[in-house]
Amino acid sequence: MEVVWALILGVVQGFAEFLPISSSGHLRLIQDRFMLPETFGLAFDVLLHIGTLLSVVMYFRLDLAHMASAIFTKSPERRDDRRLLFLIVVATVPTGLIGLLGGDWFESVPTLYIGIALVITALLLSAADRLSRRSIDSAGRLGYAHAVLIGVAQGLAIMPGISRSGATMAAGLGLGLDREQAARFSFLLSIPVILLASLKEGYEVIVLNEPIPGTAALIVGLIASTLTGYVAIAGLMRFIKSNSFTVFAIYTAILGAAVIIWQTVG
Repeated sequence: MEVVWALILGVVQGFAEFLPISSSGHLRLIQDRFMLPETFGLAFDVLLHIGTLLSVVMYFRLDLAHMASAIFTKSPERRDDRRLLFLIVVATVPTGLIGLLGGDWFESVPTLYIGIALVITALLLSAADRLSRRSIDSAGRLGYAHAVLIGVAQGLAIMPGISRSGATMAAGLGLGLDREQAARFSFLLSIPVILLASLKEGYEVIVLNEPIPGTAALIVGLIASTLTGYVAIAGLMRFIKSNSFTVFAIYTAILGAAVIIWQTVG
C-alpha cells in the first residue's frame, strides 16, 4: 500500500504543481482526508519537489542554457536572455522573504482555509484572461518592479489552496504578458523557488530526523512526480495557446466549495 500511496501522491504533485490548481492544497487535503502514514511527511515532500524540479528543468533546458551562457557574453543578441535571468532573480527575492517570514504559518492553516483559498484561486483564474492586454512581446521586457509584484504573488501562494502557477500567471497577465509568456515566466520562476524550498525542507528533515518511506516508494514517487510534472508543463503550454483558464477556475471553485461544506457541515 505504501507504493500505491507514493504513486498517487507523485501523480498529484506532478500535475498540480504546474496546472493552476494548487499542489500543496491537494496534498494537504489528501493527507487530512485519508490520514496517511507519518512516513509521507516532510521527507517525502522534499522528494516530490525534487521530481517536479527535474521536470521543469528538463522542459526548459534550452532556455536555462541560453540564460546561463548569456552571463558570460556581452553580445547584444543575448540581452533578453540576461535580462530574463535577472528578472527571475529579482522576483525570487520577495517570494523567499514571504516564505521565511510566514511559511510555517501558511503551511499549518486549518483545512477550512484551504477551501477558501481554492475559491480565491478560482477567482484569480477567472480574472486572468480579462487581465491579458498582450502588450509585451516577451517576459524579458518586463520591468523589475513588475518582477517584484509577480514574486509577491508567488510568495502568497505558499498558502495551501492558492495556486503558485495560477497566481504568477494572473499577475503576469495583469502586467501585460500574453498567456504563453505568462506561463513560461511562471514556470521558469518556479525553479529557484522549488530549489530553495527543497533545500530548506531537506535541512529540516536532517535536523528533525524525519521518517521516510521504503526505497520502492521513494523511487515510484520521484518518477511519478517527474513524469507527470513534465506532461503537465507540456500540456498546459499547448492548452493555453487557444484556451482560457475557465476549466481550471471551475474545478478549483467546485473543490473549494466542497471543502468548505465538508469543514462547516460535515
